Amino acid sequence: MSELKKRLSSILESPKHNTEEKLEKVCHLLDQEISYFNWTGFYFKNGDKDELKLGPYVGAPTDHTIIPYGKGICGQVAVSNETFVVPDVNEESNYLSCSIDTKAEIVVPIFKDGQNIGQIDIDSHTVDPFTAEDRELLEWLCNEVSKIL
Repeated sequence: MSELKKRLSSILESPKHNTEEKLEKVCHLLDQEISYFNWTGFYFKNGDKDELKLGPYVGAPTDHTIIPYGKGICGQVAVSNETFVVPDVNEESNYLSCSIDTKAEIVVPIFKDGQNIGQIDIDSHTVDPFTAEDRELLEWLCNEVSKIL
């Protein structure tokens, strides 16, 4: 994971790319390096509205470009301010289905100046694939991402 962190850091620190491009490159790298990350994307607070707006992502197109706070896993994380790991989406009553292939999801909030401003959302086509190491990596990543926003 330390090699992956180095590669992620070099993307985020690159002076050649704007923030949107950096986030897209982060999504691509995670998608390529972790086989069970099947949809990787960012959602951000939509202005002063209590909703999330889809940002850069890699994976199948989604209808969920706007998610109200409280709705689905992403909407819950916008309210709870805590990482949410869903080992099996079929067991989660508040799950918003993006794809019939999705079996598990992890959502990690991004904080800037103490405010929850967005999140990284990862779907997997495998039941219960996410490890403590994945969670630690994504929480570290969200902290690093906050520095360029």
